[in-house]
Amino acid sequence: MKPGLLAAVLAQLDDAKAEEIVTISLNGKGAIADDMVVASGRSNRHVGAIADQLIEKLKAQGYTNLRVDGMPQCDWIVLDAGDVIVHVFRPEVRGFYNLEKLWSEHAPQERLAV
Repeated sequence: MKPGLLAAVLAQLDDAKAEEIVTISLNGKGAIADDMVVASGRSNRHVGAIADQLIEKLKAQGYTNLRVDGMPQCDWIVLDAGDVIVHVFRPEVRGFYNLEKLWSEHAPQERLAV
């Protein structure tokens, strides 16, 4: 991971007025990323604007291998920046999926076949 990826994501989410920003460490929970960030926007338009600004900021800092899903509807946008995965939700959608609970330290650990 380039130094500062998580810090850059968090700073930009704050600048874009994202709400209820939560960082979840994924160490020991799988190999998909090191951290997950979950945030909310007030409306579809706000969710889309947060994602657009985040993508622009990360590209300007040299993070070019970004994968994005959910932009047309802007209910839930997933931005995969490699070692950090960012989810930006409308509040109702965030409450329904409740990723914080799913990925919390109290969630069942992944089992390995032996």
